[in-house]
Amino acid sequence: MAKILIVDDDPQIRDVLRITLKQAGHEVSEAGDGAEGLAKARNGNIDLIVLDIGLPEMDGLQVCRRLREDVETPVLFLTARDDEIDRVLAFELGGDDYVSKPFSPRELAARIKAILKRVGPEPAKSGLSRGVLKLDPERHLCTVSGESLALTGREMDLLAHLMARPEHVATKAQLVDAVYGPSFHISDRTLDSHLRNLRAKLTKAGCHEAIETVHGVGIRMGACQSR
Repeated sequence: MAKILIVDDDPQIRDVLRITLKQAGHEVSEAGDGAEGLAKARNGNIDLIVLDIGLPEMDGLQVCRRLREDVETPVLFLTARDDEIDRVLAFELGGDDYVSKPFSPRELAARIKAILKRVGPEPAKSGLSRGVLKLDPERHLCTVSGESLALTGREMDLLAHLMARPEHVATKAQLVDAVYGPSFHISDRTLDSHLRNLRAKLTKAGCHEAIETVHGVGIRMGACQSR
């Protein structure tokens, strides 16, 4: 059972989601606007947030941007629009998934289950190390030169997949299959945005040249050395 926060200004959508998620065994809390949602997300020990982009006053993208200043809780975005720009921006801000309205409650529950599984324990990938970079996906921990680095669930999955075979060059299609699932369809721009965010976080933390692009082939781990 997970504690899930629904942030949507439409009470009917909140009702549908609450019923669906409670039937799946989750504990549910709700917020009808961005400010309330941000406060509950920061103070409520939440495992996952279902966040509507089209909120009044403070929209979902603004909520996520402010949330990511101090919280890495997984976020599944809801939107009435199916615009690639919105999708890319949502992922660049640290979103973990994106569902367009109208949606199937069963599909959304399955997406939530997949996110929770990704950010949950992965014992086989525990204890990965490369240069100054250490990763423990089982405990969702990443350190650079001994200092903790906050990563989203997607970023953790990407890094764990690359670190598990550091000399192997993974194609973008292989990364999508391994991290998002073989039936999950995303654009190259979305994957690139996740990789760009991950590179930026690692570089800022002092782990330089951590992820290399092999032009025309794919992506692999770099030396992960400090300067």
